[in-house]
Amino acid sequence: MVKTLSNQTLKANEKAPAFSLKGLDSKVMNLEDFNGKSLLVVFICNHCPYVMARIADLTDLRNQFSESDLSMVAINSNDPEYPGEGLENMIEFAKNYKLNFPYLLDDTQTVAKSYGAICTPDPFLFDTRRELVFHGRINDAMDPEALPTTPIMENNIKSIIKGGVIEKTFDPSIGCSIKWKP
Repeated sequence: MVKTLSNQTLKANEKAPAFSLKGLDSKVMNLEDFNGKSLLVVFICNHCPYVMARIADLTDLRNQFSESDLSMVAINSNDPEYPGEGLENMIEFAKNYKLNFPYLLDDTQTVAKSYGAICTPDPFLFDTRRELVFHGRINDAMDPEALPTTPIMENNIKSIIKGGVIEKTFDPSIGCSIKWKP
């Protein structure tokens, strides 16, 4: 595990980079398939202790909002050959953690690079125009063992749905580094 802070490549008000990626059911999904007032794109993987610690927070977040208010998608950009990664392990991960949102494979790693994702989890929140409004933490728990006390992403989603503005558009997340192909 290489503990990594996210950095800001994609800036506030920039458009979400398009993607066309295969899901666990082999169905291809595109950015346009997500139509909620807000869109949360989060880069995750199957083996990272930070992801495993926050995955229930993400499924709970998905349950708190209607599909018309929040669209949500997870993308795995780790090298599929890395131990614990790849499509079969993604299917098992989704089943074990009861994912309630699409989980897509970025096996070329081009989507992660276009978003500037470098760690897992690395969340990006977009408004209805698919412009970036927040890149950063799911909550204030910065270690896998920590319990969250402030629901940062939830508060930001509520603000976007109500037409509000997010004051702090970048608040680095922390997690394992994305495992890049050699």
